[in-house]
Amino acid sequence: MVKILFICHGNICRSPMAEFVFKNIVEKSGISDKFYVSSAATSYEEIGNPVHYGTARILDGLGISYSGKRAIHLEKSDYAKYDYLVCMDSANVRNTLRIVGDDAEKKIHKLLEFVGSYEDVADPWYTGNFDRTYKDVLTGCEGLLRYIEKREK
Repeated sequence: MVKILFICHGNICRSPMAEFVFKNIVEKSGISDKFYVSSAATSYEEIGNPVHYGTARILDGLGISYSGKRAIHLEKSDYAKYDYLVCMDSANVRNTLRIVGDDAEKKIHKLLEFVGSYEDVADPWYTGNFDRTYKDVLTGCEGLLRYIEKREK
């Protein structure tokens, strides 16, 4: 089983969007049993809060359930639990490294790396543009799945 943890600052916008979009992709592909997927925050600001209404609007529009999701914090022990720690931006990478220590096993990535880009996933907290964020997330999640499928063969 491949274990993926999506990471952003507060775990209410981008990382839960990525979590549930990726779950939806693998479910529709009939391979959800091969994955364990979750998401977490590098900050404590939003811990316990539900998915942001902008992310909820996108997921609702796609018919993707996010029921019961509440923001949780990334823990040092998560490095050992997950195969991929997938961050939404460069600041998330830095903060993830502060929490988990070094990345000796090269598990920490930015989502858009999986489509050949080192750009950050647009942060809708600041831009207000959840549609753009969704496009980044969908593209990145599809690229991540292709990457994993190639590595697992």
